[in-house]
Amino acid sequence: MAQYGFYSDSSICSGCKACQVACKDKNNQVFGINYRKPYHVETGGFKVGSKGTVTHNAVVYSLSIACNHCSKPACTEVCPTGAMQKDKATGIVNNDKTKCIGCGNCASACPYNAPTINEELGKSYKCDFCADLVEKGEQPACVAACPLVALDCGEIADLRRKYGKVADVHGLASSKETAPNLVLKLHKGAK
Repeated sequence: MAQYGFYSDSSICSGCKACQVACKDKNNQVFGINYRKPYHVETGGFKVGSKGTVTHNAVVYSLSIACNHCSKPACTEVCPTGAMQKDKATGIVNNDKTKCIGCGNCASACPYNAPTINEELGKSYKCDFCADLVEKGEQPACVAACPLVALDCGEIADLRRKYGKVADVHGLASSKETAPNLVLKLHKGAK
């Protein structure tokens, strides 16, 4: 079995949201539904010394995250209908809309806020790794659209060999919980 995953490089991501726009366009998403979420992260601050000197450890960077197609997905464990499922051939976590009842269990269980409930349609929606494009040998829309090449995708073993094994950053759930198939290159100021 293959296991697909994403690579996200916060050291070069500008937060332009081209990935999010491409995803919204490809999936015809309604307002408020976003499968890929570029986050703007601010840490640290400024300190004024007794003589008026200013020092800082302020850091600002962007990080683009979508569904991490976890090896132990919390969303599949709590889905009462079996709509949320992990594909055996690719490891991609999918949501079968014909079975989904929109209960929201998946959205509540996911530590990465990947599934989103469309209240109007009464269904859960999330990144499906653009499985239709990947099947044709193409990249997911978000990866193909990134002008700075801050995103990559493929078999997670290959991504980890190429980029390393970091999957944790301050603000995201620990990788120990769900074993996300994600590799991060962190901005030098990220914790």
